Amino acid sequence: MAAIPSRHKSLVLLAGVILLQVLLLAVQIKRDSQGRLIRTWTVGAVSPFERAGSYIFGSFRDTWRNYFALRSTKKDNDDLRRENDALKLRIAQLEGKAAEADRLAALLHFRQSQADVPMVAARVIGGSAGTDQSIELDRGEHDGIRENMGVITPDGIVGKVYKAYPNASQVLLLTDTKSGVGAMLADSRIQSPVGGVGEPLITMKYVPNDDDVSVGARVVTSGMDHIFPRDLPVGTITEVKPGNPFKQIRVKPAANLEKLEEVLVLLTLHPLKQSDTAAAQPAPAAANSATPQVSNPPVPNR
Repeated sequence: MAAIPSRHKSLVLLAGVILLQVLLLAVQIKRDSQGRLIRTWTVGAVSPFERAGSYIFGSFRDTWRNYFALRSTKKDNDDLRRENDALKLRIAQLEGKAAEADRLAALLHFRQSQADVPMVAARVIGGSAGTDQSIELDRGEHDGIRENMGVITPDGIVGKVYKAYPNASQVLLLTDTKSGVGAMLADSRIQSPVGGVGEPLITMKYVPNDDDVSVGARVVTSGMDHIFPRDLPVGTITEVKPGNPFKQIRVKPAANLEKLEEVLVLLTLHPLKQSDTAAAQPAPAAANSATPQVSNPPVPNR
């Protein structure tokens, strides 16, 4: 280890003595407002480190608190989201029940208005799995349902029963290609069968080109098919085109065949009250005289 020269030792000793005297003076000197000078110097030297430490510690503390606060907020948001989803599902269920109650009320009102006509309400429990446009009902032979009985809603006709089982039955919809119903124009009483073509719209057949048929005309049952009573709503004409040799007439069904949930099966061909059917109107005298009236035969007991 190199020795410090004597000349340097004297300088170091002198500097130490001066520093000691300054410190003693700082201890002895007292300021009125800030205390002793040594305290002022000490505070001034330590304050930057204290501020830096306080800033670092505060930032760490805030970050730590925010971390846990964010975790708690995320959990609250997840809980609120699950609760919101459950409420949405509950609202959808209640809306569905309200719509079902409205449909059943309309069905009950229609049935009560036709108290003298035997009919049975049935729920749609299935649809066709093949090419046929059909539905399946939860009522069958035990409820008096037989093949070829008419199926309706308060809005209009749906189709006819083509298979009956003890506790279920299948209904061929009016839009099926093998389906058909005797029909006529509600106003002019021009009679012509209506049948399905496998599409949402049905067609009115065999109307001569010289007959006056307009868009918007109402089509009702004629009763000539011995399945449906007269004057039940079938649909509304939406398109009329000239054809060879008959007009091409498209009809929109009165019943919403794509959203069926409850229907009525007619257990008889007894005519319904015309005042309670949507499209029923009395036949003009001229049309009645020109068109022979055929009485509806009673359905035999099966």
